[in-house]
Amino acid sequence: MKDQPLNPELFRDPARARELAEDIRRIASGRSLQLMEVCGTHTVAIARSGLRSLLPPGIRLISGPGCPVCVTPQPVIDGMIVRSAQPENILATFGDMLNVPGSFSTLREEKARGGDVRIVCSPLAALRLARENPRRRVIFPAIGFETTVPTAAAAVLEAEKTAVGNFFLISAGRLIPPALKFLLSDPETRIDGLLCPGHVSAIIGLEPYRKIARRFRVPCAVAGFEPVDILGAVRELVRQAVEGRSEAVNLYRRVVREGGNPKARRVLGKVFRPAGAGWRGLGEIPASGLALRPAYRRFDIDRVSPIELPPAKKVPGCICGRILRGLSDPADCPRFGAGCEPRRPLGPCMVSAEGACAAWFRYGRRAAIPPGETVR
Repeated sequence: MKDQPLNPELFRDPARARELAEDIRRIASGRSLQLMEVCGTHTVAIARSGLRSLLPPGIRLISGPGCPVCVTPQPVIDGMIVRSAQPENILATFGDMLNVPGSFSTLREEKARGGDVRIVCSPLAALRLARENPRRRVIFPAIGFETTVPTAAAAVLEAEKTAVGNFFLISAGRLIPPALKFLLSDPETRIDGLLCPGHVSAIIGLEPYRKIARRFRVPCAVAGFEPVDILGAVRELVRQAVEGRSEAVNLYRRVVREGGNPKARRVLGKVFRPAGAGWRGLGEIPASGLALRPAYRRFDIDRVSPIELPPAKKVPGCICGRILRGLSDPADCPRFGAGCEPRRPLGPCMVSAEGACAAWFRYGRRAAIPPGETVR
């Protein structure tokens, strides 16, 4: 007998959400805890659903470095923009990169000036562009976490198999566990529990979080993206913190398996190797990036055709880096809603749909309401 499909409305049930919120209030019993939602999709879901209004005073949800567009450092963005203006190139990228501010321009502005910037939905679509334009270099920025970079690895393997010589990557993938270790080692950052990303966890499984929980004595809960999912994970994290436990638990079993997705990890590991990498707001983190292995370096545009970039410019007043470290909320930024909004973003946290600033701006008071208050 086949399993019956899950009813998604079960995870949006207001009555169940209120029960979970009451459980959290009872278990917390006046304690003060900071819980980091690592994934940008969680940040958006929390803001959209107004979940902060259901939490008791002292339970604070802070955003982390779980938005790949947001954590991509300025030199990578600037390199994309410079390459998009070179007539021999086609820059094939996801649409959320178009408005990310570079030091002197954006991809959208370069496209308006005549740069060949194409929006694609996958690396394989970029590979198809390379086949269709054999006299041009097609460059795909491989920006993302463990969830999406395996698809870039698969495109490289397909390009090698079919002898496509004009397909290249900008290797800008990032790995979540090293970033979490970095944050938990930072004395300036206080994290009492980690709401772990469902999408990334579907690839890496539970073991990386177990190691983090043991080493840093911080509870970890993998969760889905509906209100009941998130509140259930918050309850678990609060319970563990109150009881003095630090375990990694999977509360998203309908998607995440214990061992993750070994096939995706094999493809990723065949093409890429861990390497030191810069993160916006966090700096250089050892073994947190993904570099092409020697056998596939011919696909690395930075090796095939290196470029010199002018010094990166910082936006005065933008605190995107502090937001990605969980040190500030978007509303703390003096530019938030005052010259910085999704239509005219000054920093990447306002550009991406998964960025904390964009979520807070879009959902207004529901996103930013202080814990313990009520949405009216």
